[in-house]
Amino acid sequence: MNLLIRPERDEDWAAIRRVNQLAFGGDAEADLVDALREGGYVEVSLVADVDGCVVGHILFSRITVTTEAGTIPALSLAPMAVLPDRQRQGIGKELVRAGLDVCREKGHDLVLVLGHPDYYQSFGFSSELAREIESPFGGGEAWMALRLNAVESEPIRGKVVFSPPFGELE
Repeated sequence: MNLLIRPERDEDWAAIRRVNQLAFGGDAEADLVDALREGGYVEVSLVADVDGCVVGHILFSRITVTTEAGTIPALSLAPMAVLPDRQRQGIGKELVRAGLDVCREKGHDLVLVLGHPDYYQSFGFSSELAREIESPFGGGEAWMALRLNAVESEPIRGKVVFSPPFGELE
């Protein structure tokens, strides 16, 4: 397999939509990607390209966490998708690693995700770190946070404010 993780291009949009539709079995996540892109909320969007075909996609969009001390900028990792016939081949892991690296290089510190704990904990995400960050989507152990550049790991207490396109998922 000749895997290349690269930034999305305009000509990838239809393939990205298809990947999300097939991976999630519907239009909700594909519509979310389109709405985030159209609204200007996308910070990082990468594709997994195998021999010129888009087989995976990951998106990080800007969000904020409102605390008593003020607002903290953060990113939401959502969605991350791989075509069903390409899953369990390490493509998703490469997308997450590359995406987090780009976010770190851009100077971002806090990334939040609602996902499978065993999967995302392997990248350093922690439900403990997200415990005091309220989300409209709930989450329990599936609601996780990762600090990319912070030296300290003091708990963050507040409420996440997602961009308007996420309101369609509530």
